[in-house]
Amino acid sequence: MIVGEGLRIAVGAWCAWTPGRETPAAWSAWAKGVADGDVANATGDANAAPAALPMILRRRATPLGQKLIGAALACGDAARAARYVLASRHGEMTRTVGILDTLTQGELPSPAEFSMSVHHGLAGLLSIHTGNRAGHTALAAGADSFGFGLLEAALSLHERPEEPVLLLYGDAPLPDGYAAFDGEEERRALPLALAVALGPAGAGADTITVGTAPRTDVDAQGPSASTALDFLRFLLSGAASATSAGTRRTWAWHRVA
Repeated sequence: MIVGEGLRIAVGAWCAWTPGRETPAAWSAWAKGVADGDVANATGDANAAPAALPMILRRRATPLGQKLIGAALACGDAARAARYVLASRHGEMTRTVGILDTLTQGELPSPAEFSMSVHHGLAGLLSIHTGNRAGHTALAAGADSFGFGLLEAALSLHERPEEPVLLLYGDAPLPDGYAAFDGEEERRALPLALAVALGPAGAGADTITVGTAPRTDVDAQGPSASTALDFLRFLLSGAASATSAGTRRTWAWHRVA
């Protein structure tokens, strides 16, 4: 049974980053099947990457955090007014590993590093910068993190359609020594930062339904390398529907005519 099949959301804006794909034109070319090595020739310089962040944000955020905050700010008013849903499998793991290394050396970690290592640290930093008091939710659900993040965003809109939601997703390969906890395909899909501004059905150019069901083919094939990339390809390709296999759930999206 598909859960949440009646949940409808409208996509108002989006911004994504991964090495080699930093502009809307590059992502659109990727969604159409253009190889990454040919993206530059296919897109030219018509669409610029997001503007550089202020120095105060660059000092406090890791490289991945900077890209995620930059993607959020590129979504315009949503960063200032929408509720945030932050989804990440590992968060900013490099900070956590750095803190552990500091402790093993018998030293105390930096309070700033510790405060930013918590899973919702980036959402808090973004909300302070934008003056956004709408609140936020942070979650981690393994390879299903993006799927549950989108489901949380859709449910938030269903409960309070007058309050827009900004979905934030970011992950990077785990540091050396922890790489075994990432699958090979997953590591190739990272790092990735994605922000999607969402509103109630009819409030944007793209209205889609969000659904999920327990996986029934767990033993037949492994999970998708990236549910976030599967969703982005669906969004940009104009496909009528798409599915993505997580570790525990199958995620399904359909366009509303």
